[in-house]
Amino acid sequence: MKKIVTFGEIMLRLAPKENLRFSQASEFNVIYGGGESNVAVSLANYGLPVEFVTRLPKNDIGECALMEMRKRNVGTNHVVFGGDRLGIYFLETGAVSRGSKVVYDRAHSAMAEIEPGTIDWKSVFKDAHWFHWTGITPAISQGAADTCLEAVKMASEMGLTISTDLNYRAKLWNYGVEPETIMTPLVSYCDVILGNEEDAHKHFGIHPKGLDVHKDGKDVTAEAFLSVCEQMMEKFPRAKKVITTLRGSISASHNTWAGVMYDGQKMYKSPTYQITHIVDRVGGGDSFMGGLIYGLNTYEDDQKALNFAVAASCLKHTIYGDANLATIAEVEKLMEGDASGRVAR
Repeated sequence: MKKIVTFGEIMLRLAPKENLRFSQASEFNVIYGGGESNVAVSLANYGLPVEFVTRLPKNDIGECALMEMRKRNVGTNHVVFGGDRLGIYFLETGAVSRGSKVVYDRAHSAMAEIEPGTIDWKSVFKDAHWFHWTGITPAISQGAADTCLEAVKMASEMGLTISTDLNYRAKLWNYGVEPETIMTPLVSYCDVILGNEEDAHKHFGIHPKGLDVHKDGKDVTAEAFLSVCEQMMEKFPRAKKVITTLRGSISASHNTWAGVMYDGQKMYKSPTYQITHIVDRVGGGDSFMGGLIYGLNTYEDDQKALNFAVAASCLKHTIYGDANLATIAEVEKLMEGDASGRVAR
């Protein structure tokens, strides 16, 4: 199989142990991760050839991030170096009725200061067939947005399938532009679009018809999301699939989890899982996207591809860290209905 390419920022994650608050912490656990790097790790873990493209500082911390990718069998041949620092985010893990918190420290990171012309995209996409990016990258800076636009244009010119996870992040869009003006031309090149109702609303003003999620206080159903899919495909006619995850937040520790996919004619819906004791929900959407890309490249059945993505991301919630380390066998076992968690001897 030709390689899959992902592009974005990998960061240093610092988190107090277990469920301690920031104010209680005397030490922090170190993890390296980010939206697109997490997808790359999932794909490499499933045995697919994958290349992660980013910009890193040429120092020990940048090298540690690079080693994290290499030890997970992710290609790093097109990583470029420059800038002074790796972006950081601090994570306080919630429990029960107390939600998790994220504090970003990523201004002036190596990736935030990337500029168009830094990466030879024609070389990157040689022998590749799929390119994935997320809405986090263009939210970092104008330079990152312009570089991402370079990438999707070249990927389209070279005939790659292009996917995105819209991933709206309110804390990042702060360099003086409206997200819609940046995201619309980028998403117009995409064949596969993942995003929930908030992503669609915040980026494009699209929302489920007849339902105000925030006012009505309801979770969006598969049926309600159909109108979002139809509006997205009308706005982005190149799109062949629009997908969302359906998360029901009973508490910070207990969520329901499912997904839906619309191909312009048919709406596919996955089984719904009860995730009753969440270990780490960071990277849940990334693990879904990694599972979906694997499923669409492996199975001829779109329903099975969606089911794989949901089962994979369900298992990610049981794994500490940003990336999903579940195996294909574990995912398929859950897909087949075995959620017993019995010891494998």
